Amino acid sequence: QVLLVETGGGLVQAGGSLRLSCAASGSIASFYGMGWFRQRPGKQRELVAHIPDRRSPVYAASVKGRFTISRDSAKNTIYLQMNNLEFEDTAVYYCAGQPRNYSPWTWGQGTQVTVSS
Repeated sequence: QVLLVETGGGLVQAGGSLRLSCAASGSIASFYGMGWFRQRPGKQRELVAHIPDRRSPVYAASVKGRFTISRDSAKNTIYLQMNNLEFEDTAVYYCAGQPRNYSPWTWGQGTQVTVSS
């Protein structure tokens, strides 16, 4: 029932930065955790970063040290700060909420990030 809306995507030069936001229509505390995924052209969706409730985040090896996931529970929003962007970071980025059971995840609509060389 909680809707996720992403903003912040766009075009950026290699080496630049973007910050993606994911605003939830309800409390993000209703999720076990939140995550960012991406789907690069010609590839399947992959996990970028995951932040479990009250636990430290986990990152994909390809973005570790460059991306940071964070949470603002008061605003029911999570963020993905992306620094030192590379061409291969070009993808549609999705926000997702992990339910506190084995139900399917809740997904945002996706936002395009394009990194130019």
